[in-house]
Amino acid sequence: MSSSHSWFAIHKPVAHGQSAKLKILAFLFPLGVWCLVSYCHYVWHPQIEVTDPGASDFLQIGNRLNASDFNAENERLKTDNKKPASGNPSNPVFLPAPHEVAKAFYASFTTPPQRRGDPWLHENLWHSAKIIFYGFALAALFGVPLGIVCGTFDFLAKSTEPFVDFIRYMPAPVFGAIAVAVLGIDDGPKIAIIFLGTFFNLVLVVANTTRSLDPSLLEAAQTLGSKRPSLIGHVILPGIVPTLYHDLRIMIGSAWTLLTVAELIGASSGISYFINQQGKYRHYDNVFAGIIMIGMIGFLCDQLLALFGSILFPWHAETNHALLRWLKWVGRALFGKQQSNAKTSGPNEVAQKSEQKRV
Repeated sequence: MSSSHSWFAIHKPVAHGQSAKLKILAFLFPLGVWCLVSYCHYVWHPQIEVTDPGASDFLQIGNRLNASDFNAENERLKTDNKKPASGNPSNPVFLPAPHEVAKAFYASFTTPPQRRGDPWLHENLWHSAKIIFYGFALAALFGVPLGIVCGTFDFLAKSTEPFVDFIRYMPAPVFGAIAVAVLGIDDGPKIAIIFLGTFFNLVLVVANTTRSLDPSLLEAAQTLGSKRPSLIGHVILPGIVPTLYHDLRIMIGSAWTLLTVAELIGASSGISYFINQQGKYRHYDNVFAGIIMIGMIGFLCDQLLALFGSILFPWHAETNHALLRWLKWVGRALFGKQQSNAKTSGPNEVAQKSEQKRV
């Protein structure tokens, strides 16, 4: 195998077929470990789920307790010449099996809320998506221009970035009490937490992206007589747009990590409220389902943004998205055959037209 296709070749991409296999394996491996732990009792089942309480005074069917406590209770029952309890090896209630989470995933969208007046799961998801959108849109609206000017003018960088760097180390949730006092208990504090958690990091990331622009482009433009506004509008901005788009993709992930904390500030709402409530009810299958939903939505958004980046910036190496290559393959499979049929029928049509002219 050549070094360019080696699994551990440094800074060398793997083949397309191997890349697809690795991406699938990235999901199958943790799922396999989860199944192994859930269904193979000899791997890790530290508790016993009671199927028959026997003559025990406190055990009930469905109870889960540590194997040592279960064995101790059975020893006591045997000493008193009473019927011992029986049970099956089990994991703790906070680790449901994959099939239980799959059922909860479906039931969460089809089962009404447990308390009257609580929103449905799809309503919680839509509410969370709006919180992310408004908070990150505001951060990008103010952070991107500030980052560009800081990366362009060293004077503004020296007078702005030290304070920005100081603030970004403060966890955004610590401003929750102030945000509630200023903005109330509804969605305002939540949007503010998303904004504070992404704005300051975004400024520094965009400034660093702006500084990484090839200086030879600026020198060439200045040699041709470009002035300062023209350099910014016609050289710097077009030069950093693909990387800037990639930076925004990365930073929106940090907004999702702040969501669970932001939605618990003020009036609890959104998918985080759903997860918190299900945890209180000890419905951990629903908790896992909610967590997986957040990951799926974030991953889907990132893949869609990557696809749009492939369309907007096809010349950029980082935007060569696999989904776009798959769509192109499907397009060739669907329409390539039609084009080939049209080409093969072309001479016949020409012959028919020539005969009509002769007649």
